Amino acid sequence: MSNRNRLLGALAALACGLTLAQALPPEVAAALARAKVPLDAITLLVVDADGKSRPRLSHRANVPMNPASVMKLVTTYAALDLLGPAYTWQTPVFVEGAVREGTLYGNLYIKGQGDPKLVAERLWLLLRRVQGLGIQKIAGDIVLDGSAFETSEADPASFDGEPLRPYNAAPDALLLNFKSVVMTFVPDLSANIVHVQFEPPLFGVQMQTSVALANGTRPAAGTSTVCGDYRAALRADFSDPTRIRFNGSYPAGCAEKVWPVAYADPNSYNVRAVQGLWHEMGGQLSGTVRAGLVPTMAQVFEMTSPPLAEVIRDINKYSNNVMAQQVFLTLSLPAQSQSASPASVLAEAAGPAQTVPVATRAASREIVRRWWQTLIGPDDAPTLDNGAGLSRQARISAQALAHLLQMAYRSPLMPELMSSLPIVGVDGTLKRSQAQSRASAHLKTGSLRDVIALGGYVHATSGKTYVLVAIANHPNANAARPAFEALLDWAVRDN
Repeated sequence: MSNRNRLLGALAALACGLTLAQALPPEVAAALARAKVPLDAITLLVVDADGKSRPRLSHRANVPMNPASVMKLVTTYAALDLLGPAYTWQTPVFVEGAVREGTLYGNLYIKGQGDPKLVAERLWLLLRRVQGLGIQKIAGDIVLDGSAFETSEADPASFDGEPLRPYNAAPDALLLNFKSVVMTFVPDLSANIVHVQFEPPLFGVQMQTSVALANGTRPAAGTSTVCGDYRAALRADFSDPTRIRFNGSYPAGCAEKVWPVAYADPNSYNVRAVQGLWHEMGGQLSGTVRAGLVPTMAQVFEMTSPPLAEVIRDINKYSNNVMAQQVFLTLSLPAQSQSASPASVLAEAAGPAQTVPVATRAASREIVRRWWQTLIGPDDAPTLDNGAGLSRQARISAQALAHLLQMAYRSPLMPELMSSLPIVGVDGTLKRSQAQSRASAHLKTGSLRDVIALGGYVHATSGKTYVLVAIANHPNANAARPAFEALLDWAVRDN
C-alpha cells in the first residue's frame, strides 16, 4: 500500500471515529474518554418505548454483545408471557406407609418441581405440615426427589473462582434456601462476644456459635458507626464442609450483620438441611435423608410458591442468578405444559421439548427461540446460555433487546415487568446509583468482569417513556459506569 493510501485510510478512520464521537452526547463521550473505553467496545440505544419514532441515539445497535445479567429481561418476560404472572410452582409431599401413635412406618417423599423460593422459612412450614399429619417420628427415610431438572455437575468455582458466592449456586429441582447458609452476627457488649446464628441448621456440621468482640470503640445507640471489613476480620474458614469456624474477631464498631455464604459441599446441602431442620423441630428419624425417586402414589399435600410476578421481582431487582435459572428451566418442565397460560404460542413452542423427561437448558433455549420468532421475529434472536446472564457465551444486540422491551411495553404484562426492575437511586441494584435523575427510570443492571450493561425504561421530563440499552464489553468496562449514568441523565432531559 502506498503512503498516500495509508494516509487516506487513516483520515477515513479518524473521520469515522469523529463522526461516532459527535453522535454521542458530549458528556457521555467525555466520560467514555476518561474511562478509556473505545467506541467500538460499546453499544447504545435510546428509542421511544412505543416504537413510533426513530431512535434518539443509536450506536452499534445491531452488534451482539455480552449483556451479563440484563439477559434476565429475556428470561423473565418470556416466562411472564408463556406461563402467566399468576403461575406458581408446587412441591408435593407423599407419605408411604401407615401412621400410628405419632410414627410413620414408612418413607416420607418430597418432590422438587423447580420452586425458585423454597427458602428456610418455607421448608420449615413444609415440615410443620408433615407434623400436622400426626407424624413426629419417621421409622423409615426422608427421600428427596430432584429428578425434574437435568443433573448438573458444574463446579461452582468454574465461572469466576468464587465458589462460596451464593450467585454461583447451581439450579436444582429441589432448590432449598439457594444452597446457602445465612449467618447472623449479634454483638453482646456485656459478654464481650458476638453470637452467631445459622439458618438453616445443617445436620452433621459443627457451627461456631460465638466470636470474640475485637477491642475498639463500641457503637453508641442511635449513632452512625464505622464497621470496616467485618468479613475479613472474622477470618472465616469454610474449607471443611463439616465445620464452620472463625479464626478472627468481630469489629467493635459493627452492629448486627447478616452474611449469606454458599455451602462448601452443595451436593450434600439438601440432605443436611432437611435432617437438621427436622431434628431442630423435635422430629425423630430412624433412617436417613437421601436422594431418590417418588414411587407412584397420591400426594398428601403440596407447598405452593409465590406467584411468578413476585418471583421475577426478586430476580430483576436483586439480580438473583439461581432464581433466574430456575425460571428458565421451568419453561421446559413437562408438567408446566398442563398449567393455564395466556400465551397462545406455548403449545407450539413447547411441542417437541415436552418429549424430554426432564427440564434441560437445551430444551428451554429452544422454547425461547421459537417464542422469540413467533412474537418478535426471526432476526436478532439472542444467544442464550443459562437464562441468567452468568455466562461468557450469551449475546444479544441492543436493537434486539429494545424490540423485546417495546413489545413488553405494549403488552398487558407491562406493569409486572416494569415494576420488577430496579428504580434508579431508590432500590435493588441501582439503589446507590450516582445518576442525577433519581427515580427517573426502571432499569435492569448487568455486571461481569469486563462487562457492564443497562436495559429498561426511562421516564423523561416531557412525559415520554424511552427504552434505553447500554452495554460495554471491555477490560475497562467498570470505569464506564459514569458514562452510562450520564447517558441516563441525558435521556431524561428530552425537552
